[in-house]
Amino acid sequence: MIRLIFTILLALISLLAVFKAFEYHLWLLAIGVTEFPWLFSSITILVLLAGFFGGRYIMPGTIIGIVALLLFLSPIFRAYIVAADVRAEFDDAFGVTNTDSTSAPYSFLKMFKKPVSIPYKKITYVKYADTAMSLDFYPSQIAGKKPCVIVVHGGSWAGGDSQQLPELNSYLATKGYNVASINYRMAPKWQTPAPVEDIVNTIKYMRGHADELNIDTTKFVLIGRSAGAQIALLAAYTMHEKDLKGVVDFYGPADMVWGYSIPSNPLIMDSRKVMDQYVGGSFSQVPMKYYDCSPLNFVNEHSVPTLIIHGTNDVLVSPEHSHRLNGALQNNHIKHYWLQLPWATHGFDYNLNGPGGQLSTYTTLQFLNTITR
Repeated sequence: MIRLIFTILLALISLLAVFKAFEYHLWLLAIGVTEFPWLFSSITILVLLAGFFGGRYIMPGTIIGIVALLLFLSPIFRAYIVAADVRAEFDDAFGVTNTDSTSAPYSFLKMFKKPVSIPYKKITYVKYADTAMSLDFYPSQIAGKKPCVIVVHGGSWAGGDSQQLPELNSYLATKGYNVASINYRMAPKWQTPAPVEDIVNTIKYMRGHADELNIDTTKFVLIGRSAGAQIALLAAYTMHEKDLKGVVDFYGPADMVWGYSIPSNPLIMDSRKVMDQYVGGSFSQVPMKYYDCSPLNFVNEHSVPTLIIHGTNDVLVSPEHSHRLNGALQNNHIKHYWLQLPWATHGFDYNLNGPGGQLSTYTTLQFLNTITR
């Protein structure tokens, strides 16, 4: 009976591999289920083996357990399906044939590999009258002047910091990129477009210290996650920086007007409240400010190449944002690629070596290599 109860519980948890979470803590669990599938699969196998040769309810417990196991394994199978096409699709989108063919977009064995970590330097990049902002600088591990990737963290515009998900920063540094993971002015004390101004000042600082930091000042790239992606996209499309080569959007809200009209599940996040604090009022109070901080409204024929990465099961930022941004980029003939991860939820890249983490990291590196060559 105990075995049956455990298999039923695991089966319920395994549903998070295919269905969207409907509550905050279930969303956090969904990240674990989809990006650490080997762990949950191993637990299920152990439960299946326990009591297999004796006791009551063997057959129903076994059937339920096998179903749970298959669901837990599904992100792995689906990752291989996406991986089979991602290289060709990316090359076609950017008109190149030189993306890395020596490393696989996804590998089962890589899920057990520990992410690399390199030392970083804390730098104050700007001083305002009422505050000073810092960044974490990860120097390229390959000698010579190298491009600079500026990373903008998520956190609903009111939380998070430069140490959010730092594994990608170290990884990119080992591949020959300087990485500046920035802190920026956050809501509710500061509102849009303050964070965009912080990015402008980051680039200004990097230019002023290029020799010291070994930065190629002709090659900057922005990467943003969630709220940070909205900031990165808005900066990329509005600041008209001639040396900005591209922007990477990890599950960002690209259409703030539409996003306000369709709020997220309040059991997970009060999206209208965080938008009110960041923009400076509700849509009915300041409609033009919502328009002015919607990145897709500023896409034109001169916009920089863009990489969009979004999980279909995202419960905080709807994939519709990426669909709309993808359409705007298509209409303006901007080189871009949209990596869609059918099993993934918001924050899936918490595990750099999980199914979603591997695919997003692989595609991000190919994007950087392509636009900075």
